[in-house]
Amino acid sequence: LLGMGCLPASAQDSCANRGQLDMLYCDGDNDLVADLPTDAAKIKDPGTLIFAYSAVEAPHVYAKAFQPLLDAIAQCTGKKVVYFPANSPTALIEAMRSGRLHIADFGTGSVGFGVNLAGAVPIVALGDERGIAGYKLAGIVRADSSFKVVSDLKGKRVAHTSPSSNSGNLAPRVFFPELGLVPDQDYKPLMSGGHDKSILGVIRGDYDMAPVASDILERMISRGDVKAADIRIIYESKVFPTSSFSRSHDLKPELSEAIRKCFLGFSFPDEMRAQFNNSNRFVPITYKETWAPLREIAEKAGTPYNKAAYEAQAKREAEAAAKKQAEQGVAPAPKQ
Repeated sequence: LLGMGCLPASAQDSCANRGQLDMLYCDGDNDLVADLPTDAAKIKDPGTLIFAYSAVEAPHVYAKAFQPLLDAIAQCTGKKVVYFPANSPTALIEAMRSGRLHIADFGTGSVGFGVNLAGAVPIVALGDERGIAGYKLAGIVRADSSFKVVSDLKGKRVAHTSPSSNSGNLAPRVFFPELGLVPDQDYKPLMSGGHDKSILGVIRGDYDMAPVASDILERMISRGDVKAADIRIIYESKVFPTSSFSRSHDLKPELSEAIRKCFLGFSFPDEMRAQFNNSNRFVPITYKETWAPLREIAEKAGTPYNKAAYEAQAKREAEAAAKKQAEQGVAPAPKQ
């Protein structure tokens, strides 16, 4: 999965503090994100910036939705900006780690992996005048089902989205046992491959219940993809911060600052406000402070944001995707 060959001892010893970061990175200022490389040859000033949004429902919708932002970043930086249609959290992480991705929105549960394994530096999140936009873990069932509380789902078909998803997998593993439903004991999580797939699967009757991100559910309802009357929410968590927009750690400082200022000064057109639950601005964040609750959930779920947990999740993600393709009669994609 990740090309993590051993570094020479001298390279390892030159970093006074690394924390949970991969061996490729160093955290000398203890802010939990990768420092700018000390080797000037490794600092990048690309002519074209690659931008990606976290792999969620309807990727094509977001390629269009983000065009005004991409145009603004191009004007701020003097660079060409290209949208990268990632199809999974793993694809985003691998792309930034390899240097093929410069600005990315990582889903809530993937931010830590992006930081520790790909050198991502979170800078802003969606928000409004009240602060950062948030979402909840929503446990949904069909409106006409008999399920009233989470513990009713013992032995039933419960869909999780993907291994790295916070609301779709990690948080349920922490919260559901407290409600009398233990994943992998009371039910075997069925990986749907996405929040939209879980939502549609519940409506079709493929799944009896699914934990999903409330903001994605709301967007699908507002677009008319699903009807609110077809779904009933039997559990809601406290609010989580939404996904973060991050830059690669190795960009030229002047370029990084131009990108940050462009996000903070960006004025949302009406179409973007409608697409993102009335968020109207980008709000500054830090990984150390803003993502502290998510790091705690990851630790409690047994999936800390390290290489071993990432590779285990990526393997499960790939296996779930292959199984779903087989069920649908789709030939697996050839290995590159």
